[in-house]
Amino acid sequence: MEMGFSNGVEEKDYFLLTKNLSVEFERDDVEALEANGCFSLCFWLYIEKCSSFPSIILEQKHQNFKSMVPFLGLDEKKRMVLFPLLFRDEEAPYPENPTSFVYASTEIEFPVKKWIHVGCEILQELVRLHIDGEIMGEKPMTCSFLNKSRDALKEVYLVCPDETEDKLQGFVHGLDVLFTPSAVKSHYVKDPPVRLSIDHSSTSEIEEDSDGVWSIVGGKASCRRIFSLDVTLSDAFGSPVSKEYEVVASLLYADNKAPVEYASDAEPPLLVSYDGIDYASHDISSKLISGRASFKLKISQLSSKCDNRLFQIRFDIPELGRYPFLETLSHPIHCVSRNRNSRTAPVTCRKSSNTTNKTYYVNGCEAKPSPSSKRIKLPNIESDSHAWTSDKENTNGMSQYGGVAENNNSSSTSNSSEATHSDPKSSLSVSCQISDSIIFKYCLGCPSERCYLLKEIAISAGEEQIANFADQVSLFSGCFHHRHQIKIAKRLVEDGIQTWTSISDQKNHVLWQNMASSLNEQFTAIACCARSLTDQDLKCLRRIGGCKDIVHQENFERMWCWLYPVALTLSQSSVKPMWDSLSPIWMEGFITKEEAESALALKSDVGLYSVKDPGTFVLRFPTSRSWPHPDAGNLVVTYVGTDYTIHHRLLSHHSINSVKPLQDTLLEEPELSRLGRMTRNQ
Repeated sequence: MEMGFSNGVEEKDYFLLTKNLSVEFERDDVEALEANGCFSLCFWLYIEKCSSFPSIILEQKHQNFKSMVPFLGLDEKKRMVLFPLLFRDEEAPYPENPTSFVYASTEIEFPVKKWIHVGCEILQELVRLHIDGEIMGEKPMTCSFLNKSRDALKEVYLVCPDETEDKLQGFVHGLDVLFTPSAVKSHYVKDPPVRLSIDHSSTSEIEEDSDGVWSIVGGKASCRRIFSLDVTLSDAFGSPVSKEYEVVASLLYADNKAPVEYASDAEPPLLVSYDGIDYASHDISSKLISGRASFKLKISQLSSKCDNRLFQIRFDIPELGRYPFLETLSHPIHCVSRNRNSRTAPVTCRKSSNTTNKTYYVNGCEAKPSPSSKRIKLPNIESDSHAWTSDKENTNGMSQYGGVAENNNSSSTSNSSEATHSDPKSSLSVSCQISDSIIFKYCLGCPSERCYLLKEIAISAGEEQIANFADQVSLFSGCFHHRHQIKIAKRLVEDGIQTWTSISDQKNHVLWQNMASSLNEQFTAIACCARSLTDQDLKCLRRIGGCKDIVHQENFERMWCWLYPVALTLSQSSVKPMWDSLSPIWMEGFITKEEAESALALKSDVGLYSVKDPGTFVLRFPTSRSWPHPDAGNLVVTYVGTDYTIHHRLLSHHSINSVKPLQDTLLEEPELSRLGRMTRNQ
């Protein structure tokens, strides 16, 4: 196979869709095709814009046809379509009506401004179109191409049409022709492209109006405020890319993307605050560390001084060139001289998935973390360890559980006083107690923030520290339900790291069929049970993790944070016999709330529903409760009450962990008398 590209960037990873992009087949390719009985054309496609539909992406050239014969394109409904190859003249689309010979097409509109993996798979009697590793369309061929001449494929080559540059603008990454079965899925996970984006959960000192416009306080030096945000470089699967590129910020007009002029006092319109000193944004950059770069910015130019025009901040990586997917724009910005909206709520917590740069307001008082890092600094952790991977085996990714990359973009000119990291209570170490500030953050944090904090603590702290932390959180919050989830944090995280490492073999993705058996083994080992997971259980887990055929790291983490507390519950002596029992079946496995209610419902001959007799019940684990939620791993009794309606009662950890068998406890309840059964459609 011979591939050619336009625009003189052969050494780079990304190529423009131009008329000079071509794929030609050689004799070795024909022999590989005949030996394996299939071939696949695979590539990542990023469409920036398409001015008209239908539009052809790749067309076929053949010595017997002078007119355009399409191979791959978008139809009038913006769906991707795949045409047959010219193996024989009578199978080829007639130039005057090519669309009548479409072999496979997607059912949904092809997205723009997003990396999508495209796989065109040609089998002996079948043509398939894959999108992001999934089969989206297929159609049988009228006859096998293997019956044709060995030179038939050599006479065909694929190119972009001449009008592509005018009608369709886009980029290609990782173009390749493969001759092995299942090549599309392998190519999909092998070398994903990257994209720069803003982490909107990291923003601070930015108010967003109902129309999505950011309101930022700027203007003269005595009034302007520092606002902060992070940009991330991630691959198409959302995993951080660990390359230390420099990211630059610039201020543009939102309407025409032209640079904003200098203010009347010749001050740069956008300033970067670094170590307490303000620099022009074009003079200083922020380095990506574990796929993340943090910015502390100020705007000196006001919208009122620019005919009330809106601004935008553009972030890009100059050393990689000007690609649309390697630059990102903020929301439109209205820069004002003072904050128009006062904070009146007594308790406010800015949401951030990484607990970064949050401000808490308690009874009108303000408490902030250290300005020198947007993330909580936990010593004795490798700052570049990877999530779910031991530090010893991987030192490139950013850990969600372990250390966090340090941000040097600090400022000493904040509008309010801030603590510094010289305070010995501001960090965690093995030799000291977890600081009050971290306990404070955990008590006020949302579920995602608590999850992040516990993952960080679990890597660094010992069991005794974590137990003390659980007691302190219970004391400060006045709620003892958090204690169990905090105490299991270290085992959950460490076992999760070990499990993911063994399953993924140091990769960020794994096939579901390879994961299912390993997940089953881990479950039975943790639960110490004889009954393994059924296909229905695994199907439920797959929904909880949002998994497709390719399981990403974040999918595994979602499953693990739900499954681990469940397995610990089933390991209890009061519960384990109920799970292992098959006659009677006390537990139907992993079922949803809707499935439990369906098990208690009756359908009449005329299609009307009623419920079973009062006292009928089934047991289930709530699929919406994952660690570190206080109810994670708890059992729920779904039962028919005396009012002939369905009720749901959560069992406490105390009742589950009691010495008395759980089935005896349940049957002592006056509202529970008989087990319900699930009826599954096979």
